[in-house]
Amino acid sequence: MSEAARYDEIGILKEIAELLNEGTDTKDVLSGVLKRLLHVTGLQTGWIFLIEENGVHQLAAHEALPPALANDDNRRMCQGECWCVNKYNNRKLNKASNIMECKRIEDALEDKAGETCGLTHHATVPLRAGEERFGVLNVGSPNKTHFQKNELALLETVAFQIGTALKRIKLTQLEQETALVAERNRLARDLHDSVNQLLFSLSLTARAGVEMTQNNEVKQTFSYIQDLAQEALGEMRALIWQLKPHGLENGMVSALRSYADMLGLSIETNVTGVASIPGKVEEALWRIGQEALANCKKHSQTVEVILLFHAASDEVVMTIKDMGCGFHYEDNLEIPSLGLKNMKTRTEALNGTFQLNSKPGSGTELKIYIPF
Repeated sequence: MSEAARYDEIGILKEIAELLNEGTDTKDVLSGVLKRLLHVTGLQTGWIFLIEENGVHQLAAHEALPPALANDDNRRMCQGECWCVNKYNNRKLNKASNIMECKRIEDALEDKAGETCGLTHHATVPLRAGEERFGVLNVGSPNKTHFQKNELALLETVAFQIGTALKRIKLTQLEQETALVAERNRLARDLHDSVNQLLFSLSLTARAGVEMTQNNEVKQTFSYIQDLAQEALGEMRALIWQLKPHGLENGMVSALRSYADMLGLSIETNVTGVASIPGKVEEALWRIGQEALANCKKHSQTVEVILLFHAASDEVVMTIKDMGCGFHYEDNLEIPSLGLKNMKTRTEALNGTFQLNSKPGSGTELKIYIPF
């Protein structure tokens, strides 16, 4: 490599490093660095797949895809298998690969899905930071069927930079989540020490007022104030539980049982399987279970609830059901309440399945399935 070419490479790496260090949003960072990489290298097309531990990939960034791949909102890039992803999942892609014929393009040509603009091959580079793997970087150009060693070396260096940036963003997000939990716990303490105590004092004062007066109208007023204070106390305790789940250290099922007791529900539990549940899955199930039990308390017109929980090595299934009044619900219709929408969103954020069955007079059954 000539001295001028070496200086060009250093300049490219410096530009990309600066871009990666500035960003905090994964998709924005990947989109920006891909666009810059193609500009400085003269390549025309590129895309980045982020790949989860279970092998599922997502198209995280793309630039100048040919119509055959970009049609239908990049449908061909978002589903199905290809050789580069399979090689990555089989742990056979450990460094920049010189040329890989693109299965997605071959399939598009076979299906006559549109123009490929001369793109037939691409270089593939794994994205990683140390032993942690994140996905693959693919780049190519029309009619380009070979990459020089120095081109592959540059791509591999950029891929390492991207991997390091993804690791940094992941750690930053984890730090933010930890700070959020700490703030939530602080708020729970403040609510318990201030508002909760004030409501308790109000309830006692109203009770004393009932006992001290002989006037029936005044007694009724104090009784009404006492009832309101007791209801507000119950709502406040439920809110504090939602902010800071006491007892979760003893297991999610134990915490939900305690929460049901606090709400005045009679809960029957059945737990099967033995497995260690990832923290984020346990947190999601706890929040979903809280919302489901609160709905039972408010709407089901019954205090009898059943909780079924099954944990396997790669999945968890939680079912909460009651034999209450039920309501009209159909899968093809919009979910009727914000609470149910939140439960569905939490489930699908972990690639899970949300199932709700309810009919008037037949109770309600909520089933959550989450793989991991």
